[in-house]
Amino acid sequence: MTFVALVDDHELLRTGLAAMINSFEGFKVVMEANNGQQFVEKIKTTKINPDIVLLDITMPQMDGYETSSWIKSNLPQTRVLVLSMLENDTAIIRMLKNGARGYILKDSKPKIFKDALDSIRDSGYYINDLVSNKLMHYINHEEVYDNDAMALSNLSENEITFLKWICTEKTYKEIADEMCLSPRTIDTYRDNLFKKLDVKTRVGLAIFAIKNGIVTI
Repeated sequence: MTFVALVDDHELLRTGLAAMINSFEGFKVVMEANNGQQFVEKIKTTKINPDIVLLDITMPQMDGYETSSWIKSNLPQTRVLVLSMLENDTAIIRMLKNGARGYILKDSKPKIFKDALDSIRDSGYYINDLVSNKLMHYINHEEVYDNDAMALSNLSENEITFLKWICTEKTYKEIADEMCLSPRTIDTYRDNLFKKLDVKTRVGLAIFAIKNGIVTI
């Protein structure tokens, strides 16, 4: 029996996926979580180590990037299959670098979903056109992706949260209130991100966040 964990902040989607997975012979959903933080907490308290984690990217508190990295470090035998709406190169490459074994889109047909689960269970990987094309593109443009990946890897969790708020209509003071920080600290985050990401405006920060899958529109 292959044990599966679902990590996605959309409960309705999780419920449907759980029913589908449990209908597949040889698969059983043993854990569900709204985000990476809840997943980590459940792993630590239940001591259940799933064989496959079906992982979304865009989630509150602890997103798919952070969660896949944690799984890679703490659950080396667990295989991650990404199920996301994000189709941009940077998101896919970043998840693959963080240890994901496959990547499919949420609008995939049930047969593709089943094939992906079977492939990851049997061979350890699911290589589809989406992944292979991105891998080839990455090989041919490694320096470009490394620049973005390096910038992303140097961001703190609070800086990533700040970037998410940047893409809203809230003022810097309102963002400070939302993050329970002082306006001066928010100004420091902004100035540090200007330097780290080599941009000069709030719009530049927002473009970086959207381009790299930190937020979706």
